[in-house]
Amino acid sequence: MRRKDREMSEEFALGIIDKSRYGIVSMIDGDNMPYGLPLSIVRDDKNLYFHSAMDGRKVHALVHNQKVSIAFVGEVNVPDNYTKAQLDELAIDESKAVTFISSVFTTEFESAIASGTVEKLENEAEKIHAMKLICQKYTPDKMAYFDIAIKVGLGRTNVYKITIESITGKRKKYDSKGIEMKFGRME
Repeated sequence: MRRKDREMSEEFALGIIDKSRYGIVSMIDGDNMPYGLPLSIVRDDKNLYFHSAMDGRKVHALVHNQKVSIAFVGEVNVPDNYTKAQLDELAIDESKAVTFISSVFTTEFESAIASGTVEKLENEAEKIHAMKLICQKYTPDKMAYFDIAIKVGLGRTNVYKITIESITGKRKKYDSKGIEMKFGRME
């Protein structure tokens, strides 16, 4: 990671995965072309799970190459660290105008990038476990109908597990005084 001052802990990165609505999975397809797409992903310890149709470009790409990278984005915010008067003062002095680049025209963010190996699940109990986790994350108020849905849908669905082999977390965030919180500092 180039910006080590923004690197966060593994625990932080895993938390980003848990709260992200989706992850962008990047892979190489059978024509050696890059292919990335957003997927509904859930984490269970160091395993990530997602499901798919039984055919398609993603299915074929994962047969060709099981190595993937997954990017997750947490909170994103444009900070408002300065009053108009302070911005007007910065604009007068070119030596202070560098502040515009680092603290005004910027974005606070948090992200995690994981990489690992994909495995298509064949064990029915593990597939049901994964689907239950996915449904609990995305449709928790519909779990009373899970058993019937899985009964009729499991045979029509591929379920995959990614074993996390590496993970990094990164954050750019300002404290209440407008100072960037570097090296994992929390407010």
